[in-house]
Amino acid sequence: MTAITIIAFDGTEYAIDAVNGSTVMENAIRNAVPGIEAECGGACACATCHVYVDDAWTNAVGKPEAMEEDMLDFAFDVRPNSRLSCQIKVRDALDGLVVRVPERQA
Repeated sequence: MTAITIIAFDGTEYAIDAVNGSTVMENAIRNAVPGIEAECGGACACATCHVYVDDAWTNAVGKPEAMEEDMLDFAFDVRPNSRLSCQIKVRDALDGLVVRVPERQA
């Protein structure tokens, strides 16, 4: 299990033990994290699972691939640390990951 923390826009922290191979989005949905809508179900076909990766974790998470970058064009308040949580695969190297949910989804 990999520990991830998802911080909702209101500041509520959700400490989650995530199974490696799943996505941050899947874990957010399973744990009813508000603000993660995931309308496309994780197909990278919308921007409703947009999160901000904590600065300490941006290198470990990595940069978005081209398709994800295209979808981020539809997200609200995109920042350099923006990612779609459906595209962040949980793995041992992300143990302790912190992401924040934006004020709203696109």
